[in-house]
Amino acid sequence: MNTFHIDPIPTLPTRQCRLMARGLGWLLSYGNYSVALIVWWKSDWFIAIGALLLGYIVFGIIRSKLRNDSIPPAQRETPYNDYAIATWYLSRNHCITLPKE
Repeated sequence: MNTFHIDPIPTLPTRQCRLMARGLGWLLSYGNYSVALIVWWKSDWFIAIGALLLGYIVFGIIRSKLRNDSIPPAQRETPYNDYAIATWYLSRNHCITLPKE
């Protein structure tokens, strides 16, 4: 009998890892807006709108890449927010956590 098992979102072991997850989640959520505001401040609003539209594409590709590299294949259909994607990514690649047995 094949059962479907969903792993919970891993907990990060240190405060530094949790802070990096918050920062990466914030960057995935609001990074394109901050880039568009910086472009608007340095240049014209028309170019900032183009940077915003390009930012949607670029940050969507980054989000998809992080999601596909870190979340197990059986759970990729489950919707995750940006903080959860950042937590999965950091727990798999930077802040290695061993599963409790």
